[in-house]
Amino acid sequence: MLVDRLDHYPSWMPLAHRVEPATPDPADTEGRPAWEVELRARVGPLARSKRLRMVRTTHDPGRREVVFERIETDGRRHSPWVLRATIHDAPSGSRLEMHLHYGGALWTGGLMERVLADQITAGRARLLERIASAATG
Repeated sequence: MLVDRLDHYPSWMPLAHRVEPATPDPADTEGRPAWEVELRARVGPLARSKRLRMVRTTHDPGRREVVFERIETDGRRHSPWVLRATIHDAPSGSRLEMHLHYGGALWTGGLMERVLADQITAGRARLLERIASAATG
């Protein structure tokens, strides 16, 4: 599944500029995988970026659902980021539903929302290309 590990995202989601495995948190007794993620969006000559430590908090292959949440280890309070991906049955095969929640102010405003929407549209097209390529060989 191309959505259950964040290190797959840069190959199809332009917003996920860089993703690397994060150092495990010794306080996480569940041993959940985590990634250091750099999100980047470009507006003309300007770029905005944000670094997050994201942890896969839910991985339920039976329900075909995965959830990633921002869990930093620096002891400070941070704005929440939550990404949920669920695959549903559909008449033509399946449908991927993704929901990204951001609880801060850095990525808000009409211009950044438009840029984010453009990134999502481009990511959708690239993901479909990856799926089609994998299906044909």
